[in-house]
Amino acid sequence: MNRNLFITLLIIFNLAIDQISKVWVRANFQYGETKSIIGDKFIMQYVENKGAFLGMGSNMNPTLRLIFLLILPTVVLLYVIYYILKTKELDRLSLIAFCCIIGGGIANVFDRIARGEVTDFFFINLGGIFKTGIFNVADLSVTTGMIMLLFSGVFNKKKEEVTI
Repeated sequence: MNRNLFITLLIIFNLAIDQISKVWVRANFQYGETKSIIGDKFIMQYVENKGAFLGMGSNMNPTLRLIFLLILPTVVLLYVIYYILKTKELDRLSLIAFCCIIGGGIANVFDRIARGEVTDFFFINLGGIFKTGIFNVADLSVTTGMIMLLFSGVFNKKKEEVTI
């Protein structure tokens, strides 16, 4: 498959899955409604978030919110798109990771532009072991992409050490 087509399709896939899930939640939940998926460990709760990840920045004045939640992320996303299109020697894991980050980032920026807020609905609580804030599929895409980049960096470093 053509590399640029692969990049485009993967970004669109991440964006589409996020937007479809948000439309479904808004159509099937009342605002604030909570539904248990797996006991009290995995819950869906429909909320709207005017801030960034976990509501950070929701209390900023409108000018700062515009700069930090729309303009800056858009510039960074455009740069990352430019970077992956120009850097042909990226390994496949890094390329997929960047596409997940871009797709998720675009999805949340789109929400902020189109709706003025981002729909969130997933919540995980594994007791004292692990607990999240309320998040969405775009957040999951970005986080997964970041973890994949970390693994890619570790694997590439180990390959370099072996060849030295």
